[in-house]
Amino acid sequence: MSMQSHLAELERRHAEMERKIEDANLHPSTDSLELAGMKRQKLKIKDEIERIRQDDVTLH
Repeated sequence: MSMQSHLAELERRHAEMERKIEDANLHPSTDSLELAGMKRQKLKIKDEIERIRQDDVTLH
């Protein structure tokens, strides 16, 4: 998998997590621990995206 396609997949997963979090916030019965886990997962994806972008800038 090329770096660009990997980055695109991470961006897709990040957007998907954002939608899931928004949906969960609409339901008052959402478990706060589950919501916190989704937010952590989204942040990990964002961190990986930023790391890849920084590595790409450093290489060029």
